[in-house]
Amino acid sequence: MDDLDRAARALLRLPPSCGPVRLVAVDGHAGSGKSTLAARLSTALGDAPVLHLDDLATHEELFAWTGRLREQVLEPLARGAAAAYRPYDWRLRRFGEPRALPPAPVVLVEGVGAGRRAVRPFLARLLWMERGAEESWQRGRHRDGPEQAAFWEGWTVAETRHFSEDPSRSFADTLVRECQEGYEWLPGPRVTAGTYQIITHRDGFLSAN
Repeated sequence: MDDLDRAARALLRLPPSCGPVRLVAVDGHAGSGKSTLAARLSTALGDAPVLHLDDLATHEELFAWTGRLREQVLEPLARGAAAAYRPYDWRLRRFGEPRALPPAPVVLVEGVGAGRRAVRPFLARLLWMERGAEESWQRGRHRDGPEQAAFWEGWTVAETRHFSEDPSRSFADTLVRECQEGYEWLPGPRVTAGTYQIITHRDGFLSAN
């Protein structure tokens, strides 16, 4: 059993946080590896649904997506119903056809701001990708290529402003550090502050109490 399998088992033992769902956020700087971690966790959880916040943001509203998240996703899941959100097409600059998001035992929501103030009351767990802003942005620019250079210039300013006004890392339960093989799972600021935790950290892994 590897670290992702252990993390998945621990997450499944958490109490539901949004209706019958254990909503788990993967937050961090753009380019920090959130999408990759969420995809790997999804596989370890038996193909758990993943909501990418890029699907709710727009060119004009990089962080003003909380209303859409609440109405299209959080409120239906809290009722035990399937959610249906309209993913934004960044090329066509418009929202597409509705996409279903079932009330699975664990639903992952990944993206910059996934652990923001408006979302935290619905979360069973907040994971933070422990990689600095400059390193993350450099990785993101390399991933997206020179044609996205102008977008990145605006993005870094917007992201810096967002985390200044509505930080996530200080509320994280777990800091996740990418290693050459697998991940290192460390107690987040919320844990070290002494908050009661359903999941503890033993030998570098998440373990259910």
